[in-house]
This record gives sequence, C-alpha cells and structure tokens, in this order.
Amino acid sequence: MTETNSKTQTKSEKFLKGTFILTIASFVVKVIGSLNWIFVSRILGGEGIGLYQMAFPIYFFAITVSQAGVPVAISIITAERVALKDIFGARRVFKISMGLMLVTGIIFSALTYFSAGWLIEMQLIRDARAYMSVVVLSPTVFFVTFLAASRGYLQGWQRMTPTAVSQIVEQIFRVITMIVLADLLLPWGLAYAAAGASLGAFAGAITGLIVLIYFHIRLNRDIEKNYADYLQPTPQSESESTFSIIKRMFKLALPVSAASIMLPVVSNLDLMIVPQRLEVAGYSVHQATELFGYLNGMAVPLVNLATILTASLAVSIVPAISESRALKDTARIFRQTAAAVRISNFVCFPAFVIVFFLATPISSLIYNAPGAGPAVMISAVSIILLGLHQVSTGVLQGLGHTTIPMVNMILAAMAKVILNWTLTAMPEFGIMGAAWATAADMGVAAFINLYFIYKYIGYKIEFGQLVKTICAAAVMAAVVKIFYDFTISEFQSAVFSTFGAVFVGCVVYVAAVALFGGLLKEDMERIPMIGKFGVKIFQRLGIFK
Repeated sequence: MTETNSKTQTKSEKFLKGTFILTIASFVVKVIGSLNWIFVSRILGGEGIGLYQMAFPIYFFAITVSQAGVPVAISIITAERVALKDIFGARRVFKISMGLMLVTGIIFSALTYFSAGWLIEMQLIRDARAYMSVVVLSPTVFFVTFLAASRGYLQGWQRMTPTAVSQIVEQIFRVITMIVLADLLLPWGLAYAAAGASLGAFAGAITGLIVLIYFHIRLNRDIEKNYADYLQPTPQSESESTFSIIKRMFKLALPVSAASIMLPVVSNLDLMIVPQRLEVAGYSVHQATELFGYLNGMAVPLVNLATILTASLAVSIVPAISESRALKDTARIFRQTAAAVRISNFVCFPAFVIVFFLATPISSLIYNAPGAGPAVMISAVSIILLGLHQVSTGVLQGLGHTTIPMVNMILAAMAKVILNWTLTAMPEFGIMGAAWATAADMGVAAFINLYFIYKYIGYKIEFGQLVKTICAAAVMAAVVKIFYDFTISEFQSAVFSTFGAVFVGCVVYVAAVALFGGLLKEDMERIPMIGKFGVKIFQRLGIFK
C-alpha cells in the first residue's frame, strides 16, 4: 500500500470511527431515555407529564434559537483551520464562539425566565402550574449553549468521543435527577414534582460540560505536544478581524438554525392538518386522534431509531469534508461522500425490510397497538430516504453550502403539506396517506440535496452498488416473510417469530450483499472494531480475495 493510500485509509477510518462512536452513544442515550420515561411516568402520572411537556417546547425553542446553528459552523471552520495547520486560528475561533455563546446564553435564559408569566397570561401555556417548570429550565439554556459550542469545536478536531461520553453522562445525570426530584417533591404537589423533573436538564448540562472541560484539557495537551510548531498566528489569521469571523460563523450557522426550527414547524403543521383531513375521510374525532398517535407517536420514533447510524454519520462527515475542502482534495471529498452514501444504503435497506414486513408484529410487541401496523409499514419507506437526507445534508454542510439543505427542507415541507391535505382525506389512504407524505418530504429534500452534490463535486449514486444492495434486501425480505409466517403458525410465539425473523434476516442480508458484491472490501476494512475480523471471515469463505 502506498503512503498516499495509507493516509487516505487513515482519514476514512477516523471518519467512520467517529460515526461508530456517536452511534453507540446515541443508542445508549435513547435506551436510558426510554427507561427514564417508564419511571417518571409512574411517579408523575399523565397529568404531571403533561405539565412537564408544556414547559419543554419553550425550552427546546430557546436552546435552538440561542445556539443558532453555531456548533455546526464551529465544526466546519475549526476543521478547515486544523487542516491548514492554523492552530492559532482554530483556538481563536473557539474563543470568539464561546464569547458569542455567553451573550446569547444570557439573553435567552433571561427571556425564558421572564416570559414564563406572560406565556401563561396569554394562554399560550394553558395550565398555570407549568410556570415553575419553565422557570427552572431557564438557567439550563445558558449552559446548554456552552455545551453545544464545546462539542462543535471538538468535532472540528474530528474527536467524537468527547461528544459521545458527554451525551451519555448528561443523560445519566438528567435521568437520575428527574426521578429523584420528581419523587421527593411529589408530596408538595404536581407542579413542584414536574419542576423537579425539569431540573434534570440542568443537572445533565452541568455534568456534560464538566466532562467536556476534561476533554478540552486533554486536547490542549495534545496540541502542545503535536502542534508546537503551529501555535503562532499565520498571516491570514493575523489579518482576519473578529467581526469577519463572526460574520462567517453566522453565514454558516443561520441556515442550520432555520432548518432545525423547520422540524417543530412541520410537526405543528401535521398537528393542524392530519387529524382534520382524517375526519374528512370519514373518521370520527376519536379515531382521527388515535390514528395521528399511531403515526407521530409510534411510527416516527421507529424511523428515527432505525436511522441512528446515519444521523451519527451526518455529524461525523461535516468536519471530514471540511478538512478535505480546505486542503482542496476533491478526490477525497468524492470518496468520503461515496462511502457515506454506500453505508447509508447498506444500513437503511435492511432496516426498511424489517419495519415494512414486520410492521404489525413490531407495533404489537413494542406499543401493544397492532392498529399502528399500516402507518408503521408505510413509514418504513422514510428510513431509506431519511438516511440519504441526513448524509447528503452533512456533505453539503461540510462543503460550506449550509443554505441549500435549509431551502430544500422548505420545498420538501411544501410538498408534504400538499400531499397531507390531499392523500389523508382519501378514505383508501387515510393515515397511510400522511405516512406517504412524510416519506415524500424526506425524499424531495434528499434528492434535491443529491442534485447539488452532483453539481459541486460530480458525485452521483453508484447505480450498480445500489442495485446489488436492493437485490440483497429483496432476498432478506423473502427470508423474513417466510421465517415469520412459518414460525408463527408452528410455535405461535410472536416474540420468537419476530426477533428470530430479524436475526435470520440480517444474517442472510449480510451474506447476500457480500455475494452480490454490494459490500466493498475497503468499506468493511474501515468499519471500527469489527471490520478487519469480518474481512478475514469473508476471505475464508472466498467472498473477498
């Protein structure tokens, strides 16, 4: 292997290692969060959870606006400076961003605190008992802005372990605080108990920040050791003003922030349109509410769970592409993009097969709601399209084109509104029409993203690899269907049949995709921890040479 190829492989391994680390962390965080709601729900009950949920959207909106997409911007600019060995410039960007976060954190913490009474007075928060929950969440906004900026800087160095560890620690302390304080304050009333649960976010932010401080100390030690010759300012960093850095930061960050705000906006549009159009289709108010719950409360979380890896991939690819762009290494940008899309398809197609063909059994086992099956089945299509959307968004952000994904999301949202309005009102579609609209939303955004990626770097989806992946998924689908139908009739155990079908299907999929040539040797080699072991197995089987 040549020195150049060795360096390229090292960069790719670094990029995929970050994805692997973030994926594990995301999965652990979701598991802890799911267990948390079991305990908190038992303590607070439906009414107490309702009070908590009234305050949380206000907090979520405040942290979204206060950060304004700055972490992504920090990641992009830091990766560029590090690639050019401008370590002084990278550190300066971090200092400026932290000063910026100090200002926005104070402003939005204060706004959250002082707006609590006004929100209740204006009936935007319907229950006055939620006042304390909003108030106790206000200081958390301040610390979360620092937390996000710190993660962005470390990600710019392509260090994903700090983000992963801090997310897990943050979630653990958040959960412990929620459970303990909710239980301790419950005798004082539901308002106090809900406020106690809300303090979990504050405890999580503080502990997460402490973890990141430790990793910043380690990074600084590594910088002093490995970059001692690059600590002085370069002519470019000396001539660059603070205002120009802030200006570029906002130019990159604001579109990302606007895209983040689009998510709750689209959810609210769903809330206004879907139940109403279901009633037009002939459903009662009660039935429309139930069907809406199946889609947003059951199907959508499954789609998000299935795309944990691609969400992590999107985060990891931003600094990787930014670094390659700073070095003007277009060949590496192309390779990184191609690898990311291949991995997205490799993971999302089997996830689609599982959710699509086992929609009703999965809905019954997880939610005890077999009626959610149709909505879950159609929503499975969104898995493939959401994976592509996440990865393509990360690539465009890494290329510095953060505005394009935002505009594409707006166009996609418009298509979703039209389809929601039209399809959901048709009796033959109903809630499945809304599920198709969601899939179209992801698809429109993803394919427009891919068009611009082709425009800027000449990349288009490798059709041959895609066909091989689809063929492997088709073989998997047949095996999953046959295995489930046979075992459920023979053993009449939904648990055994469902999990057995998933396990056997995944094994068959990996074997099929390897036999069809849909899995490249170099891709498997770069998968952290299990890649080299997998290559040895396939070499013994004669699949890889």
